Amino acid sequence: MKINTITTILVLTLVLTNCKTPNKETDSEQSTEQQIKKDNKMELTNKEKVVALLNSFNTGDKTPISYINPEKYIQHNLAVGDGLAGFGEVMKAAPPQGFKANVVRAFQDGDYVFTHTEYDFFGPKAGFDVFKFEDGKIVEHWDNLSEVTPPNPSGRTQFDGTTEITDSGKTEANKNIVKQFAEEVLMNGKMDNLTTLINPTKYIQHNSAVADGLDGLGAALKYFAENGLVMEYDKVHKVLGEGNFVLTISEGKFGKGDHVAYYDLFRLENGQIVEHWDVIQPIPEKSEWKNDNGKF
Repeated sequence: MKINTITTILVLTLVLTNCKTPNKETDSEQSTEQQIKKDNKMELTNKEKVVALLNSFNTGDKTPISYINPEKYIQHNLAVGDGLAGFGEVMKAAPPQGFKANVVRAFQDGDYVFTHTEYDFFGPKAGFDVFKFEDGKIVEHWDNLSEVTPPNPSGRTQFDGTTEITDSGKTEANKNIVKQFAEEVLMNGKMDNLTTLINPTKYIQHNSAVADGLDGLGAALKYFAENGLVMEYDKVHKVLGEGNFVLTISEGKFGKGDHVAYYDLFRLENGQIVEHWDVIQPIPEKSEWKNDNGKF
């Protein structure tokens, strides 16, 4: 039953009651009317607003556009112009079937919401998006996109795996663990505490080219070294989390030395990393940028 229908029934009930007692209005009747008004104006959480915005690619609903601040929308996707005008240009360029978005995971950390999404966006894409809110409106957006690839050597995809958010009271502790891993291991190659930060018997890997476990990670690093390839993390720009999930946004070099953005999502259990998803995207030359806000 739709909300409007429920509201109509409640209002008719009030009218009929008043007809029976024409000069009497009870406190309970006033309370009901106030509750109806409150329910109709119920505010979505920032996370719900982002999910609705991404789902509007599928539904065509224009309402979620109102969740973006029209006077301040800072865009960090370097292929998109700044502000709502840039967003609109992308939508105009959509293919006849439009864009599609399947939000697999969504998280909220203070004023930030970050999502892990399976897109049909000029072809199948894996993506992470980060939105910043001010006064209930989206004012800034970052993302990282890559092509969808076949399952990795362990048969895992870029999207499957655990989705349940737990350990809400451990968010900050888990963020600190992941930050330590990113700065000490990924940036500085310090391996002596690797098996403290990553569970040595349970490390589920969703990177397209890497198998599960520390053995899979070691084999990938060995392949890179033997073939003159690099995977360098130079700077960690953001660490965001909710409960048992933590996202890092980093800058570095990959492959033959391409300047890239790394978005790494980690899941933790009992103070150790047990699962990992990522998207690595090359950063274009500045001459190709459609806004001046930078990738990070």
